[in-house]
Amino acid sequence: MSQVNYAAMSDEELRQYFLRHREDKMALRAYLDRIGDRPRHIITTVDDPDFDAKIQAAVLRQMQVADSNGEAAL
Repeated sequence: MSQVNYAAMSDEELRQYFLRHREDKMALRAYLDRIGDRPRHIITTVDDPDFDAKIQAAVLRQMQVADSNGEAAL
């Protein structure tokens, strides 16, 4: 069996590879490590008085980005 170069794959390629090769635990680990290393953007906190408005605005932004990229809405 040949060695797979997970680092050479894009995020989507690695995701698709794992979905096709679910027995490859190293692929899952590589994908989880990769997405776990990403910075997290905090939208709001639970005790924020504008919690609902901030969540709705964030969802709307994501939907607009998906529309502009030609992706299907959630």
